Amino acid sequence: MGKHVVKINLTGGMVSTGDLLGIVRASELAQVKEVRMGTRQQMFITVNTPRLSEFVAMLGKMGINFEVDFDDYPNIVSSYVTEELFNEPSWLTEGLYSDILEAFDYHPRLKVNIIDSTQSLVPFFTGNINFITSNIANYWFLFIRFPKMTESYQWKGLVYTQDIPILGKVIEEIIHEEQKTFLSKSTASIDLLQEKTAAKHEFIYQPVLADLILPRFNLPYYEGINKYAQKLWLGIYRRDELFPLEFLKDICAICLKTKIGRIYTTPWKSLLIKGIDTEDRKYWSYILGKHYINVRHAFNELNWQVEDVCTEGLNIKKYLVRRFDSVDLKTQGLCFAIKTQPKSGLFGSVVIRRCPNISRGQKRTTDRFDILYTPDFNPNAKNYINYKRKVALTSLEAHLTCLSKLYYEQIGVNDLFSSELKSEEAEVPEDRIVYQCSSCLTVYDELYGDAENEIPAGVLFENLPDHYRCPICEGVKEMFLPVNSQILNL
Repeated sequence: MGKHVVKINLTGGMVSTGDLLGIVRASELAQVKEVRMGTRQQMFITVNTPRLSEFVAMLGKMGINFEVDFDDYPNIVSSYVTEELFNEPSWLTEGLYSDILEAFDYHPRLKVNIIDSTQSLVPFFTGNINFITSNIANYWFLFIRFPKMTESYQWKGLVYTQDIPILGKVIEEIIHEEQKTFLSKSTASIDLLQEKTAAKHEFIYQPVLADLILPRFNLPYYEGINKYAQKLWLGIYRRDELFPLEFLKDICAICLKTKIGRIYTTPWKSLLIKGIDTEDRKYWSYILGKHYINVRHAFNELNWQVEDVCTEGLNIKKYLVRRFDSVDLKTQGLCFAIKTQPKSGLFGSVVIRRCPNISRGQKRTTDRFDILYTPDFNPNAKNYINYKRKVALTSLEAHLTCLSKLYYEQIGVNDLFSSELKSEEAEVPEDRIVYQCSSCLTVYDELYGDAENEIPAGVLFENLPDHYRCPICEGVKEMFLPVNSQILNL
């Protein structure tokens, strides 16, 4: 029996609760058991051939944007999901995101990214057309990465918010009309593209008075139940990348009951629910338990990019994660990408790239991998440095361990405050007791206090007020257990 992969674009990484429920119900009728999320915030559903026509007919009736066995129209990626959670306050609001995304009256054939410059959850330059906020309200930097190329080129002038959809459309039309010019490294020119764009349509620009400054990459912890403002948010990661339909159906039921209108996807193939009232936390705790959904995975497992619907890449990731766990390797601050296909554009500060698996005699040989990394381990860079070539799978762990140590050494060398930090660390007792929340693993350390709860440094745990609660999960004081600081590497 044949199978087909149906790709559903969730524009900007969001889907209404009603649409998700409709997709789930159509999938159930097609006898599907689970779905996957993608690195461009889309959804993949594998359907058996006999059920395909009925399934796509139902999607069509709902007005769902989909493709079968193709990705000719990549999803528009946005940092909408980060708003209020992983970004600094700025002029870019959820309402503005919605206005921009709703103004796209066409399905882009090039990859479009619409990104807040103050966050680091969603990659900046994985699109062909990358709009990134500036420090001037309603104006954006634009970076063009021509198809099949790695380098990004900056547009002259800041783009006005309302021009984003039409400018993207005009740029795409020009590139496709003149492929011989813009799909060749020798002739593709950002100046020529901008000149041809101006000839087709008049746009409003502001001069670029300051360079784009991006935050240092630091992948935020995007899983579990967490507090923000007066609400909670829930991030759900699946080790096998599969989200059971029964679980998604329960998510929709709770969202409808508690009046949560949107569900978000991330480029890390996870789901995120925002706007959870504290009193509704019990519902989410219940369905996580009902479906045996584990949360609070280690960073070693969360900081990976793997190609969409790629069993081979996922198996390599699982193998390496197990090896990292066995040696207790620290990788926080790094982002790993596994490339098994030559043209997959993944986000990563360290890239594990499979070599072509053909010998001179045209016989299949043992898989070998190249290890590459970006300058300063910045995953937004695209000029890779070769670290090791043609490494066997079983040897990857040792080389990646050395590369991870190189990353932390470079942080120490390049950090202007490293000497100050070292002197402060010297004053910290080597062996002391801290208190860790048994629910979310947040640590209360009397050396630093708790800024979130306005507890100054130096306050002993036993002197905290009886009503003290965990700043992350709001667990009561009794949920904190004493732990030796050395066990936590503090």
